[in-house]
Amino acid sequence: MSEAEKDELRDIAGDEKEIESRFFSRLEFGTAGLRGIMAVGLFRMNIHVIRHTTQAFAELIKAEPGSDKCVAICFDSRIKSDEFAREAACIIAGNGISVRIFDALRPTPELSFAIREYGCIAGINITASHNPKEYNGYKVYWADGA
Repeated sequence: MSEAEKDELRDIAGDEKEIESRFFSRLEFGTAGLRGIMAVGLFRMNIHVIRHTTQAFAELIKAEPGSDKCVAICFDSRIKSDEFAREAACIIAGNGISVRIFDALRPTPELSFAIREYGCIAGINITASHNPKEYNGYKVYWADGA
């Protein structure tokens, strides 16, 4: 953990309600992915949740037939979206799967197009869509762009 993350946890020490709200459960997939308030905790959106989720997604992808697999990744303007996208790309690549990551902000329809255009098996979009600014999200798409 980074020093900033450790400080964040120190700041909530003794606050049972806050600790419970962050650690009572893991974020769960809803419509197409995860969304949560950005903070440290299992029930928050952060780099650790991105890593864990991406590793699980990579394992699912590797279990699919075929050997030439690629994942397209994009992100929006949310805080840490670019960082989360790069981390997801590293996890995917570390699993031996090719990655096509956009170098700048992209809307969701462009990811869906890229998945189909490049013959990718899947895509990841780091976005919280319409949720408030303190949120971020992780959406997954399959080979058909949906």
